[in-house]
Amino acid sequence: MIDTEDNAIPLLSFFTGGGFMDMGFISAGFDVVWTNEVDKMFATLYKEGITNWKKKRRLITRSAECSISNQNSIKDISAETILRESFRGNRPPIFGIIGGPPCQDFSSNGNLDGFKGDRGSLTDAYLYKILELQPAFFVMENVTGLVKVKKNANHFFELLNIMSENYLIDWTTLNSLNFNVPQSRERIFVVGINRNKFDLSSHDSGTYGWFPFHTNKTDINPHKDLEWPAATAFGMAQRKPPKIPLHLCVESCLVPPEKEASTPNADEYFNLLGDRGSLKSIKEGETNRPSFKRLHRYKYSPTACYGNNEVHLHPYQHRRLSVREALRIQGVDDAYVLTTKGQLTKKFKMVGNGVPVPLAEGLAKSLLKFIDTLPVKK
Repeated sequence: MIDTEDNAIPLLSFFTGGGFMDMGFISAGFDVVWTNEVDKMFATLYKEGITNWKKKRRLITRSAECSISNQNSIKDISAETILRESFRGNRPPIFGIIGGPPCQDFSSNGNLDGFKGDRGSLTDAYLYKILELQPAFFVMENVTGLVKVKKNANHFFELLNIMSENYLIDWTTLNSLNFNVPQSRERIFVVGINRNKFDLSSHDSGTYGWFPFHTNKTDINPHKDLEWPAATAFGMAQRKPPKIPLHLCVESCLVPPEKEASTPNADEYFNLLGDRGSLKSIKEGETNRPSFKRLHRYKYSPTACYGNNEVHLHPYQHRRLSVREALRIQGVDDAYVLTTKGQLTKKFKMVGNGVPVPLAEGLAKSLLKFIDTLPVKK
């Protein structure tokens, strides 16, 4: 059993982006001691958002700043460099690794190059870096396209088989809607526990399904147990269905016009260019379109994946979503403030790439609770 009461377990974070997965794990009680992000603007936005968030939560002093630890590609960073930068060479007996390798090569909206693509190959690099560093546990997040395309699935399970020599592996698909996030977003999560660090004899049955991924999810299944409203003409008055929880609705994330000026990042949104009067014909809740999906105020958002012609329209205002509204749809606290002006394309891409914070926190709590029950090998 690990003493997690006074000594937070350190984590290394790869493909950190805006730090949303980090925020969930920090909130659950872990300590992210090293981060890695190659995109320079993402690194700048991380520094702004995470610094403001940590100051609000009094996790750092007012004079402190949080920066990405290393901005090189995972392929170009040696294990020695990572350990030196994160632990000053004094490797602790128990630490973890978290990360979500770029998913565009596996996504149905991407080019489907799979593991042969430049970004898809980073999944291989991530898992092999884990084997090189030998953390006590790891978490990987990726799109469901990883297992829906046969050639990708075959390679994915080959990788898991390689990892299973050193790690007890489990994986599942989680939807953020089941973790109090007003967004339907399915993603694959893989958890691995190091066989050399823990006694796993009571869990090692040779099959998947041993890890309690769902410990902290909601009791209801929003997709099956709730009757969501149908699409209606743009501009119509709406009444919230009584059985629909407001926190699962886009309405809970919207910023009223009178509060835009006083709400950070709420006045940042792309203008609707040219003659966009025809957009008013798109119904509120008409989200089955390839682009320019208009969200319903009393329903959850489809997957936040902004960019590449994926545009989400405000339910009842004639505009696109703001940066603040997109952040809220990802479960990001308003204390996470971005101070760089402009850079809207990068901001929305960073937001869309992230793991919803409440989902990450729910998974992190399950992981912390689980490993705290495991006997540590001497």
